[in-house]
Amino acid sequence: MPQHPGVHLIGSVAMPDAESVFRALAGGLRPWLRRIPDGETGARHRWIYWQYEMLTQHPDMEIDPTIAPMPLPQWDGVLLRRIEQVRFKPGVDPGAVVFETGYAPAAIESYAVFKRLRDAGMIPRGVRFQVALPTAMASGFMYVSPKALDDYLPVYERALFKALDDILAAVPHGDLSIQWDICQEVLVFENYFQHRPGDYKQRIFAEFARLAAHVPNGVELGYHLCYGSPRDEHLVMPKDTAILVEMVRGLLDALPRRLDFLHLPVPRDRTDDAYVAPLRAMNLPDKTALYLGLIHHDDAIGDRARIAAASKVVTGFGIASECGWGRTDPARVPGLIAAHRAAAKTLAVD
Repeated sequence: MPQHPGVHLIGSVAMPDAESVFRALAGGLRPWLRRIPDGETGARHRWIYWQYEMLTQHPDMEIDPTIAPMPLPQWDGVLLRRIEQVRFKPGVDPGAVVFETGYAPAAIESYAVFKRLRDAGMIPRGVRFQVALPTAMASGFMYVSPKALDDYLPVYERALFKALDDILAAVPHGDLSIQWDICQEVLVFENYFQHRPGDYKQRIFAEFARLAAHVPNGVELGYHLCYGSPRDEHLVMPKDTAILVEMVRGLLDALPRRLDFLHLPVPRDRTDDAYVAPLRAMNLPDKTALYLGLIHHDDAIGDRARIAAASKVVTGFGIASECGWGRTDPARVPGLIAAHRAAAKTLAVD
């Protein structure tokens, strides 16, 4: 393993299309890239909101009229919106429902751009094409009535695995990196939602195992843990990394294959030792690259302080931002790239 694993990009970038994203990221971060996302542009820029649009327009689904809309507050109490959640229409057999997620066509289209730019020398050989996918619990806890959730989760997961199978058939496995985005599961651990199953830990760890088992060994596998960022702000402000570490340890125990990389967030104002102290107990395998999301826009002094704090408890980590850039001001993107480049150079020297 190199001195540090380089730079990791979470997925979304506030740019118009995949080619713009590939050119900007590869041009600015070329020496430190191990994988590169397409920016989740267009309909995907709000992460899973486009899945809500799919669900509300689906002929077998309807807004559940028996429950109040779910409030979505961010960490400081600001109410972002209320979400009308869906259910299966009366008389519909959930087992017969088919969802088209749209993830496979988007990935296959972007891979063609990736390959063209790699063949032209813009993207370095050896850099993988990164596809980030949500979990069934992501849309389930956000958009589905609690009364329908248990029926929904296996139906959506089946659709998600169908999308993944289509991607696996279209993209050479040696070119591909799959990142599972773990957000709502973190929020469930933090007791953010109004309902939480008593066996939530077992359910989540079992989900982690199923997700990993569906990624063949020749494909790179990673997990991104997240506290949400609908408006570039957390839904929950973590006390420290203890819950993240608990989830990672459960993930490692459940995995049926190697974990290639892991991303964990570090909030902007947490330059202290206390936030990162629980990372001492994480015990990642030697071949798992750790990326800490401690790079923030226009905060070079804070970036260095967060790196210094993390370096006291873990070594050999790579750097990333806290979450994706899809919801940020597009004018910030060049500065974020520059901040990652500066931090990567600092780690290389250190």
